[in-house]
Amino acid sequence: MNVYTSPSGREFNKNEFLEYFEKKVRKTIRTNDLLGKKERILVAVSGGKDSTTTLYLLDKITKSNKGISVEALFIDVGIGDYSKVNKVNIVKFCKEYDIKLHLTSFREEFGYNLCYIKDLAKEKKLKWKSCTICGILKRYILNKKAKELKATKLATGHNLDDEAQAIIMNMFKNTMPVMARLGPISGTQKQKGFVPRIKPLYLSSEEEVRIYSKLQNFPVKYEHCPCRATAYRKEVADLLDTFEKNHKQTKYSIVRSLIEILPDLKKKYKGKVNYCSKCGEPSAGDTCNTCNMFKILK
Repeated sequence: MNVYTSPSGREFNKNEFLEYFEKKVRKTIRTNDLLGKKERILVAVSGGKDSTTTLYLLDKITKSNKGISVEALFIDVGIGDYSKVNKVNIVKFCKEYDIKLHLTSFREEFGYNLCYIKDLAKEKKLKWKSCTICGILKRYILNKKAKELKATKLATGHNLDDEAQAIIMNMFKNTMPVMARLGPISGTQKQKGFVPRIKPLYLSSEEEVRIYSKLQNFPVKYEHCPCRATAYRKEVADLLDTFEKNHKQTKYSIVRSLIEILPDLKKKYKGKVNYCSKCGEPSAGDTCNTCNMFKILK
């Protein structure tokens, strides 16, 4: 009999682990009020283990609730075979579980794929990382599409490891206003034009998600994005992995520490609500990062 071990060291058989993981996600949703009685949820899916697991569980958990619907959105960023395989996998998954899937791409939205945009930046001698470009553009499309599809919540597959990395990155860079926007529900306040983002896997480790996904035989690609190799996040991830290996529950402790101070952070950095003067999307300044990016590139 196979034995599966949680980050805390608890051992399970297959059925016990599946039950343990699903209860954990349900508790995260319940204790953080991630879902209301009536919701139109749009899940941002990449074709990977985290977002596929998020989509599966939200659909399963809300199946009997007629007031809640769950749909998915896939953005093809255009990273060669990596994006093609992920698209095939998520289309297959949504067809199997009868989940409505919306498809779009960087090329459709902006006229260029990620690799071309990265080359344009390189020509202008801009030291922009692929992950930075991708993150800015994805966030723009996700909010825009969520509004078009009249979603009340936008769910992402961010897990415990992702959040711990984000916390440390913001601490290292001393970007506390950004830190204030973290948490199981993103943002510091309700903002017109911004669809709230929820993270059902917030307290589930990446390893737990990987095990769950494999036990469920989800059609996903387990390799990391090839553009991740030079990312700052990867350096932080490797650092935290080393700490976690030597000091169990390090990542969990980091996330719990943030949760304790998050109300004060959100209150302090609530700030003024701005909207981009060019596209009208929510923005920290007069123009959003996406419009600024293309202004520089053009």
